[in-house]
Amino acid sequence: MTPDELRAFCLSFNEAVEDFPFRPEISVFKVLGKMFALSWIEERPLKVNLKCDPEDAIRLRGEYEGLIAPGYHMNKRHWNTVTVEGELPDRLVRELIEDSYDLVVAGLPRAERLRLDRP
Repeated sequence: MTPDELRAFCLSFNEAVEDFPFRPEISVFKVLGKMFALSWIEERPLKVNLKCDPEDAIRLRGEYEGLIAPGYHMNKRHWNTVTVEGELPDRLVRELIEDSYDLVVAGLPRAERLRLDRP
């Protein structure tokens, strides 16, 4: 997955936006103001921080040691840093991004979740 593909995939979700609240080189992808992905798009290897269920986070770190690690500068229980470029299949990276988005949406107030479900 290239940086452009990562950006396009993150922005493909309903109400997803890209923001730069920290520095211009750090892309933060949000849904209704809540972050679901953070990436230094221009750094190599390309990495992205993603929200993750705590049990899945531990399992993924064990299965993909060196490619999935505790979230850099994030709550290590709920966030993983995923090395996008390299050995991880694009399909898995897309699933992890989608899972992160879904976890954030699940934590939104009911009215906002319903708004996202509308076409």
